[in-house]
Amino acid sequence: MATPNVFIGDRPDTPATSYRLLPTGRTAAIAGGLAVLAALAWAYVVRDASAMSDMVHGLGQVGQRMPNEMGVVAFLEMWAVMMAAMMAPAVIPAVLAHQAVLRRRDEGVAPSVAFVVGFLAVWSLVGAAYLIPFLWFRDLTAGAADSWWLPVVAGAVLVLAGAYQFSPWKAHCQQSCCAPVGLVLRHDAGKGTVGGLRTGLAHGFECLGCCWALMAVLLTVGLMNIFWMLGLTLVFVAEKHWPQALLFGRIFGAALIVLGLAAMAWPGVLHTISAAGA
Repeated sequence: MATPNVFIGDRPDTPATSYRLLPTGRTAAIAGGLAVLAALAWAYVVRDASAMSDMVHGLGQVGQRMPNEMGVVAFLEMWAVMMAAMMAPAVIPAVLAHQAVLRRRDEGVAPSVAFVVGFLAVWSLVGAAYLIPFLWFRDLTAGAADSWWLPVVAGAVLVLAGAYQFSPWKAHCQQSCCAPVGLVLRHDAGKGTVGGLRTGLAHGFECLGCCWALMAVLLTVGLMNIFWMLGLTLVFVAEKHWPQALLFGRIFGAALIVLGLAAMAWPGVLHTISAAGA
């Protein structure tokens, strides 16, 4: 659906434009609220990371730490909090655009809250896909660290994540996310909290198409690796706020490919990058 000029006038539909769609006070309240949500989630994540610092939570830590006893429910809870920490700052432009649409329909804030809930619900539920490899590698014996295949598998995850940065689908999803008004209108599911929730779910799936591969990097370096989590969060924020970030993402992808190949050839590289910030 094309973006009508009534929302952005003669200005291009960009993340920067979304910060000028609403009165300054409301923009600050929305951005500040999502920042507070992210900060609270980060505090929880850092606490859990400290408690799990001696346990395996990434392929690169197999043989270096103790097996991880985390159960399915605890993992999914941890993942949901991680997604709030990492993705809440990135979704600010879309939430601002959604609230601008609501204001023209004389709706309140509740549907935008539902929008955020739907967006984060997608990222929380997809944790089940990352749970499967976690349940596999968390209990690997120390002998696996000396195998030929562990560095190959871990390096392949990095190579795949890097290669995806060059894919047409990645480019499509990122360009869509960088036009927040058009994105909201294209996925608009109608009025009320149910409509907001459905619109947020739709945006969540599109964002997933943009960022799922980069999130898989944590399977190699550690799901609770604060250094890598912060780095990926900055990448996600850049990709959702900077229309030219596709080039940056490809540079980052090329670096991941090189890093993955290096980890395959020299397993010591895998241990080094997994220890950073973990």
